[in-house]
Amino acid sequence: MAHGPARIVPGMRYRDPDAAIAWLCHAFGFREHLIARDKDGSVVHAQLALADGNGMIMLGPADRDSEFSRYMRQPDEIGGAETQTCYVIVADPDAHYARAKEAGAEILLDIKDEDYGGRGYSCRDLEGHIWSFGSYDPWSPPRA
Repeated sequence: MAHGPARIVPGMRYRDPDAAIAWLCHAFGFREHLIARDKDGSVVHAQLALADGNGMIMLGPADRDSEFSRYMRQPDEIGGAETQTCYVIVADPDAHYARAKEAGAEILLDIKDEDYGGRGYSCRDLEGHIWSFGSYDPWSPPRA
């Protein structure tokens, strides 16, 4: 069997997946790629893609009891902390920042130019997950 290149797809959990899907699309520019629902209509799995098609996240309900769920906690259950975050490369960090701020994202680190290149910011989403967005692209050749 042939295999394509390895890819990383972050997985996140939300107490209200429907609200999270709508908010992440509005605030961060994702689009619905796939939404799988239970017989009762509740989200069991969702895939959201970046508008340019170059990235994706998966999300599911935080309250779904599973073998995996015992290893997960929501930010508000551990004092707002996160042990991992998503960094999303965006073409226009200033426009992205304005969009996220208008949608109610809690800005943690204001937009700024970074010493190592690029421009970006960090924020919390509607359920407290931390996200970073910026123009720094680690795949680009290093600057002199």
